[in-house]
Amino acid sequence: MKSSEFHNMTDVELAGKLKELKSELFNLRFRHASGQLENPLSIRNCKRNIARVNTEIRSREIKAGKAQN
Repeated sequence: MKSSEFHNMTDVELAGKLKELKSELFNLRFRHASGQLENPLSIRNCKRNIARVNTEIRSREIKAGKAQN
């Protein structure tokens, strides 16, 4: 996914997406360890999507903090 797609999500949707991506990463790692993973790049893509979601969540936290000051 592109990071612009995460900008349009609500906080609840981002939290759900983060949980979904972490579960997907666990499954990918398990399949990789058992030798059943067809595309090893999918692990990298999943990690990057997790980082994108975390970045968006953190940027919203920072914006909320500045709005309070």
